Amino acid sequence: MNAIALSGVKKFYREGDGIVHAVDGVDLTLAPGEFASLAGPSGSGKTTLLNLIGGLDRPDSGTLAIDGVFTNDRSDDQLAELRLQKIGFVFQAYNLIPVLTVFENVQFVLQAQGVPEREHSDRIAPILAELGLAEMAHRFPTQLSGGQQQRVAVARAIVGNPTIVLADEPTANLDSDTAAALLEMMRRLNRHQGITFLFSSHDPMVFDRASRVIKMRDGKIHEDARRD
Repeated sequence: MNAIALSGVKKFYREGDGIVHAVDGVDLTLAPGEFASLAGPSGSGKTTLLNLIGGLDRPDSGTLAIDGVFTNDRSDDQLAELRLQKIGFVFQAYNLIPVLTVFENVQFVLQAQGVPEREHSDRIAPILAELGLAEMAHRFPTQLSGGQQQRVAVARAIVGNPTIVLADEPTANLDSDTAAALLEMMRRLNRHQGITFLFSSHDPMVFDRASRVIKMRDGKIHEDARRD
């Protein structure tokens, strides 16, 4: 069973009197445990494709399945539940809740999943330690650097034991050393926990570490290169 499977997926938007084909007939499968990146210029369809895979947007045509579950005919509530249980997101803008501490931002996912509160610390503490955030658990996002906030976003993305993590330009706001450390940490999670990672990026550092680079242009995949 594929972690991600798309067949003939299209998404268009109206812009003025014209139509923009943001994603134009994409066929794509990712096996469980892949560490892949979408590449391409701005406007090539990378973020739209991630949003479709994550159920944040719906395709205009074609079929899409996550971990064997076809999403086309799912209600909004069913899509939200699928995201909660199977997909972790790492957004370029972090999207942390400013009035919550580091611990509470990560805990939010477990609360939404209905995990008993007595289990929260046991689930969260090892992840914060792995990400070098243990001593920052009670700080608020405004008290953190950009790299620290991004690591909190990663902790939040993985605490719910997702099948897939989708990351939109995860290194865009980071210096090179912090970006390298973040990518190595994600690679460890990929190897040790078998999480499937799919990035959208312009960063050569991401491509160097990816086992597969999928290049997009004008809403289409025009190259799909795998590495051993």
